[in-house]
Amino acid sequence: MSSSSDFQQDRHSFSGSPQKWTDFELPGDTLYYRFTSDMSNTEWGYKFTVTAGHLGRFQTGFEILKQMLSEERVIPHLPLAKIWEWQVGVACRQTGHQRLKAIHLLLKIVQSSSQGDCDLTLLKPLWQLFTHMENNSCHDTAKPGILLPLHRALAELFFVTENRVTELGSLQEYLLALNTEDHLHRCTAQ
Repeated sequence: MSSSSDFQQDRHSFSGSPQKWTDFELPGDTLYYRFTSDMSNTEWGYKFTVTAGHLGRFQTGFEILKQMLSEERVIPHLPLAKIWEWQVGVACRQTGHQRLKAIHLLLKIVQSSSQGDCDLTLLKPLWQLFTHMENNSCHDTAKPGILLPLHRALAELFFVTENRVTELGSLQEYLLALNTEDHLHRCTAQ
């Protein structure tokens, strides 16, 4: 079982008696599985139960962190740089509502951080996702002006982040760090 169709991400393999199976969680909203028989037995196979959307570690962690980031007196005592790094990683790996929640926390961190708290260059993969969505929405004439929740969340994150780095006087470094050399060449050519 895996969270990716190529069975490379979050892979869990089981074989043998049911006692060898353990519970596990997969990120995202899709499960891929492959059943392969070695034909050595006449049993019918395996049975497993998938439970979606339960209040697990992700939701619990999200609620705790959201509350902590909402308390101004707590923020100075948090390791914001480390939390930032973790949340960027979560936002890059997760999908669906979990990705939106991670982006929500990133937005809270940007709004409450001071200069140097967050390595904004870590946002590069999310910036690439956002620019890809921007390019595709410009070409989608069937639904003009309608943005998907992820697109809206990323737009807000990058709008607030850009304003924040402008206030801190590091806009040029930030923009150079997010863009690829190829993108900069295309912009220069335009």
